[in-house]
Amino acid sequence: MSHTTKHKAKLLARVRRLKGQIEAVERSLEADAPCGEVLNLVASIRGAVGGLTAELIEDHIREHVSNPDRDDDAARGQAAGELIDIIRTYLK
Repeated sequence: MSHTTKHKAKLLARVRRLKGQIEAVERSLEADAPCGEVLNLVASIRGAVGGLTAELIEDHIREHVSNPDRDDDAARGQAAGELIDIIRTYLK
């Protein structure tokens, strides 16, 4: 079973929140909201997409490459953990 299937409810909840955020941008634009407000909404969407991306990549590494918590090869597990940390930092 794929990691996206195992975590389907959680991932769909995140996507639905993103959908709501995008709809908020649409409503703001339709209401001629100040550009600062629109930019803040867009920035929050960017952060949410980054968080979702990081979660999907991390789960992919843990499921298909190496799970740092369970890998019998300590060096590979450590490298996978380092990669996960780098991805989290990069996508913040």
